[in-house]
Amino acid sequence: MYFILLSFAAQKDHLAEFLEGHKAWLKQGFEDGVFLAAGSMTDGEGGAILAVGEGEEELAARVAQDPFVSGGVVEPEIIGVAPTMMDPRLDFLRGGE
Repeated sequence: MYFILLSFAAQKDHLAEFLEGHKAWLKQGFEDGVFLAAGSMTDGEGGAILAVGEGEEELAARVAQDPFVSGGVVEPEIIGVAPTMMDPRLDFLRGGE
């Protein structure tokens, strides 16, 4: 499982220019079954995504295709998490990478 942090970068002022492409990229990630949740960071400094089912290399390639990333609007950070304890409601996540 991975957390993807998308922190606003120097080109933040160009967000509107890339917004529709970013939304389409997110939609594709959900359709592919890789993204489980996405939203804004509560501090207003970017967004975050919960991802499963791909290795880090494949996920990094996917993230590089985000128009916000290629347009310099955000800087991505991919954080791998290997849970050792989990609420039973999240057992479906154990099969993901």
